[in-house]
Order: sequence, then C-alpha cells, then structure tokens
Amino acid sequence: MIRAALLLLVLGLGACGGGSEQPRFAVGAVEDAAKGPDAPGEMKLAREGGMRAIVLSAVWKRGLREPVDIGALKTAVDAAVAEDIRPVVAVYSFSGDTPLSDADREEYAAFAASIPRQLPDVRDVIVGNEPNLNLFWMPQFDAAGGDAAAVAFEQLLARTYDALKEVDEDVNVIGAGLSARGSDDPNASRQTHSPTAFILDLGRAYRASGRDRPLMDMVSIHPYGETARVPPTLAHPRTTTIGFADYDKLVRLLGRAFDGTAQAGSTLPIVYGEYGVETAVPPEKAHLYTGTEPASTVDEATQARYYREAIDLSSCQQNVRMLFIFHVTDERDLRGLQSGPRYADGSPKSSFDAVRNAADDPKCPG
Repeated sequence: MIRAALLLLVLGLGACGGGSEQPRFAVGAVEDAAKGPDAPGEMKLAREGGMRAIVLSAVWKRGLREPVDIGALKTAVDAAVAEDIRPVVAVYSFSGDTPLSDADREEYAAFAASIPRQLPDVRDVIVGNEPNLNLFWMPQFDAAGGDAAAVAFEQLLARTYDALKEVDEDVNVIGAGLSARGSDDPNASRQTHSPTAFILDLGRAYRASGRDRPLMDMVSIHPYGETARVPPTLAHPRTTTIGFADYDKLVRLLGRAFDGTAQAGSTLPIVYGEYGVETAVPPEKAHLYTGTEPASTVDEATQARYYREAIDLSSCQQNVRMLFIFHVTDERDLRGLQSGPRYADGSPKSSFDAVRNAADDPKCPG
C-alpha cells in the first residue's frame, strides 16, 4: 500500500550525503495529492503540519523506462523543495506487471534510475511496495510451495540498486516496503508472506547469489495495526507480524538474514514506510466524502494518541530513520484511508495539533 501519510524522514544520513548537523530521525508524509494541480498548496499543508518529507509514487508498468507523469513529479518535487520538504519517490508495480524476466528487471531499473537523473533533488528512492503480498507481487510461492517472491525480488532489488548508484552513488536506496503481516500459506486463497519469512528468504537469496555489493541502504516496513483500534505499542512476540513495538525482533531478523555479508543487517537503517489510523467522519464533514466506510475507525483523540505514541516510540529506536504516516489529507472515497490529520477539504482535525507537535518534537518515552 503506497499510502499518502505522515512520513518520517532522516534528513542526514551518510548514505544520503547529509551532514552531521542533520537530525537522526524526522517525520513526514506519503502524499500523492501533491502531484495534482495545486502542488504548492499541498506542500504548504504538509509543512504546516510538521512534515519534513513527502513520499510520491511512481508506478512501473511493462514497457515504461520513465514515469508517464514525470512532469507532475517534477512539479511536486519543486514544490517540496520550496517548502524545505525532502522529496522521496517510491517505485513499485502491481502484480499484473511483476518484473520477473531479465528484460523486465532491466526496464524497471532504468525506470527507477530515470527519476534521480531527471529530478536531481530526489535523493531517496524506495524500491518496491509490499512484495510479500499478492496484490503487488506474483507468484508468492513456487509449484512445490517454496518461496518465489523473495528470490525474484532480490534480483530486482540488486539490479535497481546498481542502476540508481550509477546515476549517483549518494542516492539513498530504500528496499522493499514490506507489509506488516502475511499468512505464509501456499494453499491460501490469497497468497502472502509474513515480513518475518520474507526477510529471511531475502537473506538466503542474497547469500546464494554471491553478490558482493549491498541490495539497499535502508529497509522499509509498513507497521499498520491489525485494525485502526490496535495501538502502536502492541508487540507480537509469538507471531510473524512486525509492528512498531517489535523493533528488537526486526533487528534480530535483519541480522540473521544479512550479518556477515556485504549487506548491512542488524545495523541497517529502518524506515517505517506507511502507518495510518483512520478516523470516523463527523456529520458536518460527511458531504466531503463518497461511498461507504468498509473498515473500523477511531475518534480523533485516539488518532492523535496513536500517532504521538508511534512517533515517540520510533524516536527511541536506534536504527529507525523515517516514519511515514498515511496521508496529510483524507481521501474523499471512504473505501480509501481517512487517516490524515486533515479532512478531505484540507481543514485540520482536532488531532492536527498533537500530530504536528509530535512531528516537530518527538519525545522518547524511555
């Protein structure tokens, strides 16, 4: 799910070429609305809400070697820079265009590399979006029920990493954007992998490849709760799910997967690439929205508390560099996410000040 949200970004990593004066951790938002007709206005809304970075999407389809909306991307990137917001671009595909052949991987890598080549203000590129889910990557399993997704994604990530570094060695390559949960059941009607299984499979594929270069400079995961009512403080010690409170488990998994290779593992910087908490729409704002809400929602006070908890918790975690909370502004279609701190018309929710204050001044609870 590339969800436009509160994005937390590191504005100064060695991998990004940043200086030591930059903060270790920052908050921002995933917001494709900024690719629309009023990019400056959308970026201003984000900056007023404390956002220091914006994630924009670039969807690859077979046959493309650059984004069809490169003009809109450029306008959004320029607007971000004008507001002192760091632009990040997420490159991904849907399962109908899963890049499995050498030719597909070459084309996908060229597509990704075209972005920092044409838009030099883009210093961070996310490669992939939830490849552990069948919506974005197929097949997940081979005919014998073994992993297929991580093996193939490793090849794509390697080729795209190299292509991006050929443009500029300082481009920050952020890998995967994994979903927080999956079934690991090849016989399920919906084929998915848990992030736990996917990370270990990715590590095995990398080791088997004999590659002597990294795959990524950071790793991304989307730590959504099972529902909007699940707090970010809930840990999952006995399951394969990974949320905010499972940081130690995630670091151990990365260490098992990659330590002792050219790819950093237990020291790999982590990005919480998407997180959203949907709120109920109040009657006075109902005219702004269409459709029917299919998911559980919370009140705005709960949204404010959960976002504050997520930001504060992340700020304590040594390897965490970014947090992307889904949306600056709600989607109008209720089938989407109403997880922004602003309503669909851009006006602030009662949670707005709490989110802005948390983004501006995270407080490690430890």
